[in-house]
Amino acid sequence: MNQEDLVSVIMPTYNASKYLADSINSILNQTYKNLELLITDDASTAPITLQLLQEIASRDNRVNILYLKENHGAGYARNKSIERAKGRYIAFCDSDDRWTTDKLEKQIAFMNEKKCALSCASYIIFDGETQEEIGFCTAPKKITYGMMKRDNKVGCLTAIYDIKMLGRKFFMPTIRKRQDWALFLQIIKECKVCYSYPSKPLAYYCVRKNSISSNKMSLMKYNLAVYKKILGFHSIKANLYFFMLFLPTYGTKVLKRKLDSYFFLHHKRDLNQKFHNSALDI
Repeated sequence: MNQEDLVSVIMPTYNASKYLADSINSILNQTYKNLELLITDDASTAPITLQLLQEIASRDNRVNILYLKENHGAGYARNKSIERAKGRYIAFCDSDDRWTTDKLEKQIAFMNEKKCALSCASYIIFDGETQEEIGFCTAPKKITYGMMKRDNKVGCLTAIYDIKMLGRKFFMPTIRKRQDWALFLQIIKECKVCYSYPSKPLAYYCVRKNSISSNKMSLMKYNLAVYKKILGFHSIKANLYFFMLFLPTYGTKVLKRKLDSYFFLHHKRDLNQKFHNSALDI
């Protein structure tokens, strides 16, 4: 593999057999072939997950798996993969999310064109149980450090950063949750801006009941932890930022996502109806 343009894909796993094969295949079937998939299994207990990982690793030499003996959380597992990364680019995909087949090809070309150190993209939201597309998240064209302090704008499953431009020094902070927001805050503070691929969504985000990200209230203390531990705010400033800036910004983001999802699903229904009508005319 050409190390100069190699993409190191970071994937944590934990008892994810239901979604794992589709996620891994979406990476290994990329049109951009110069990649390595670095999986860190966070002490899975399900035999089917471990068996699936072993089978995939035996079929494709681009897959590198580390098995942890104790469970530490997704951030720790991601760091163990980042430590093993040999590529110029670091990309992320969780074990229940998926990529479009041309994600890396399109996004790496875009980063070279923009000469940017960090990029992301819009993504489609799907239901993990029904597999139906249920929403859409539009990434801002340009994300600044000031915007990121108000709320996370970078979808982790779409993010790619360039080690050649930034150096091998960025890892997930050692907080149990919201590590992705904390990581991208630190990266954007240095590179100043994150650009999003403009043409189409490049990934599929899985929504599951009882997942960590689905329980928004339980994440409140972790949002505050980002302000305190990562940005160094004292308690009063952290709470002011959270209630005066984060919550209004997050509320606006949720509303925009609902509107984007409505128009996306409406457009999809229109296309399906046109296809159905065309089939009836034949």
